[in-house]
Amino acid sequence: MLTKEEMPACPVATTVALIGSKWKLLIIRNLRMRPWRFNELKKDLTGISQKVLTDSLRSLESDGLITRTAYPEVPPRVEYALSELGETLRPIMDSMEAWGISYKESMKNP
Repeated sequence: MLTKEEMPACPVATTVALIGSKWKLLIIRNLRMRPWRFNELKKDLTGISQKVLTDSLRSLESDGLITRTAYPEVPPRVEYALSELGETLRPIMDSMEAWGISYKESMKNP
């Protein structure tokens, strides 16, 4: 987690520092729907390595954007979900989704 002093001065750069990687954005996209287990995310995010998924989840958790809940079961079950802070990203992700749809439509009818 970046300290307040390490955060970029620009608010957009701060947001990019927290969620700007391809995989973090796709993880957040999935967690908008429901809590996910690690293997579900790995299976859904085609091309992500176990290490990158683990590192991305740890980073998002460290930054307070997701929660990790471990259930005391056999076999162990761990679920990842958006935290209260992570839920505040919903409008950003909704806007990105709307823009992506609009862009795709505009490319069909140039």
